[in-house]
Amino acid sequence: MTDSTADLPTAPGPHRRLRVLAAMSGGVDSAVAAARAVEAGHDVTGVHLALSANPQSFRTGARGCCTLEDSRDARRAADVIGIPFYVWDLADRFRADVVDDFVAEYQAGRTPNPCLRCNEKIKFAALLDKALALGFDAVCTGHYATVVTRPDGGRELHRASDAAKDQSYVLGVLDERQLAHAMFPLGDTRATKEEIRAEAERRDLAVAKKPDSHDICFIADGDTQGFLARRLGTTEGDIVDEDGERLGTHTGAYGYTVGQRKGLRLGRPAPDGKPRYVLDISPVTNTVTVGPAEALDVTALTAIRPRWCGTPPAGPGSYTAQLRAHGDETPVTAELADGELRVAFASPVRGVAPGQAVVLYDGTRVVGSATIATTTRAARVVG
Repeated sequence: MTDSTADLPTAPGPHRRLRVLAAMSGGVDSAVAAARAVEAGHDVTGVHLALSANPQSFRTGARGCCTLEDSRDARRAADVIGIPFYVWDLADRFRADVVDDFVAEYQAGRTPNPCLRCNEKIKFAALLDKALALGFDAVCTGHYATVVTRPDGGRELHRASDAAKDQSYVLGVLDERQLAHAMFPLGDTRATKEEIRAEAERRDLAVAKKPDSHDICFIADGDTQGFLARRLGTTEGDIVDEDGERLGTHTGAYGYTVGQRKGLRLGRPAPDGKPRYVLDISPVTNTVTVGPAEALDVTALTAIRPRWCGTPPAGPGSYTAQLRAHGDETPVTAELADGELRVAFASPVRGVAPGQAVVLYDGTRVVGSATIATTTRAARVVG
């Protein structure tokens, strides 16, 4: 049984009216989610998270996330829906747990996912904890994912009904306690985004035509490399090939990610004329190593800080894994050993970067998530 707006395990009956805190980003999805929670009979209060001490510095232009414009859009939507609305200042937590973490990860040569970290640390830690302390039963968001109740009353996270809109990857950090207080009213819908917008228009929500948010909300101009340079400074280093031959220079190894092809600015092409890709980043020597696409093939990885959406796996098992928010699933075997998740791929995959999240699935069920620490490259036949 799915229960995007159903009762929590503590509910005394099947139709309990819940106190719901709806996180309203200022976008169309969260507005429709809040409206659906009201329509389901719950007592809903809207809240917008102020995540920057200087909201003007965040991405603007109706992107739908964290700007002053978004706060106003969320307030107008709450007024139309007819629910109380507040703005909560979580700027300090966001800076420490998301922005500073983002910079530190790149500085260490890793590639973080700030949206996943925001869900873990802000929306379902800081926000949920505060909501529960104030007597709310659940936090409602506009994510496309589904919470399922097991016969024993426990909760599971599953993919959205519409795989094309599924956002379970960035929610794979939620544990069972958090899932017990999570509500995703859009998860069961197979409506297209156009139909969600049409629903918003029928509800007289002005955000119906607002563009979706993209990229990273706290990088106003979309220039990640420039953002990092302003915080970490510039230090010239070498770009080398697999043999260590110097091909060019850069102004900071932190500005690159494994699998990157564009922006290398190398003065001469590879001997075979094929594109080069970033293979490795060494923050210690400030060196970026590049090579052919096939050198990116990975057969296995280890991941740290696993978080389980329920009971951890008891032993080795067969799953599918997703490595990027909009990536495909790939068959794997995985096991937990000495606190690390060890994953072996049935076929080599490319562009796997330390710092990214690997999320395991059993069918549509999210098993858990962990942060990639190391990878094992496939053996290559040269010549």
